[in-house]
Amino acid sequence: MYRGKGFTYIWMLFAVALAGIMLAGAGQVWRTESLREKEKELMFVGEQFRQAIGSYYESSPGMFKRYPDSLEKLLSDDRFPTVKRHLRKIFFDPVTGTAEWGLVRQPGIGITGVYSLSTQKPIKRANFPERYSSFAKAASYKDWKFVYSPASLSSATLQSQSQPQS
Repeated sequence: MYRGKGFTYIWMLFAVALAGIMLAGAGQVWRTESLREKEKELMFVGEQFRQAIGSYYESSPGMFKRYPDSLEKLLSDDRFPTVKRHLRKIFFDPVTGTAEWGLVRQPGIGITGVYSLSTQKPIKRANFPERYSSFAKAASYKDWKFVYSPASLSSATLQSQSQPQS
């Protein structure tokens, strides 16, 4: 009689278990990499909103500058004889997958910024641009607020404006 009949079966079970563990590890790596890509996209989209809000504010006609009342105003600014577009579309939040954004509102002033509505904890914790240095301490993506304030001009821009032209 052949005594190794169960030996092949045990090795096959071991191989299937090992393959399952490897696939689970690969899935975790894929999930982490996917979230990192979403973070990069959130940084890009948030910056687009911040710049559009800044463009709306800075191009305000008259002496008093205004912030938009809604994100739709960034798509179609009707304060001018011809419609001005500060943003080409309302972007989807890459983390939540929806077009719904949290809005940073100043009472009586308007929308000064946007943020994701995701309560997920960010992976990225360092190496943010200076204006976003507070993101390093964020408990969730809700804390990543992309806000335009006139004082947020870069120091390089201020220096180039203050230097006399030769």
